[in-house]
Amino acid sequence: MKIGISNDHAAVELKQAIIKHLEAKGHEVVNYGTDSTESCDYPIAGKRIGEAVRDKEVDCGISICGTGIGVSLAANKVKGVRAACVSEPVSAMLSKNHNNANVICFGARIVGEELAKAIVDAWLDTPFDGGERHLRRVKMIMDIEK
Repeated sequence: MKIGISNDHAAVELKQAIIKHLEAKGHEVVNYGTDSTESCDYPIAGKRIGEAVRDKEVDCGISICGTGIGVSLAANKVKGVRAACVSEPVSAMLSKNHNNANVICFGARIVGEELAKAIVDAWLDTPFDGGERHLRRVKMIMDIEK
């Protein structure tokens, strides 16, 4: 799978750990984030990952800032993106299974490295349910953009 990852200055170290984790599992990772710890604006990271997913440069995206909230807000402004901000594996799993989230976001100041890996694994390993009620609800979400 080709996975995009973006981040702001608060998440450089965690992003590198997630990249190594994903590559060890055989995924191709495209870095859309900063590699500097100098202050930068999280909306840029959220927008970049959203656009990469929208434009099908990657199959899905991961975005990390201090809390995960800022990048998720920015990514969700990109048409076609369903970004979920989560801080544990169950919500990550359900964001894919029920909502078909195509971007997952979390906070480097909220979750540690091992929990972040568990979140990513739960999200990537979970398929979209695809049942009628979930399809209908995802369509309702996407219709809001119109």
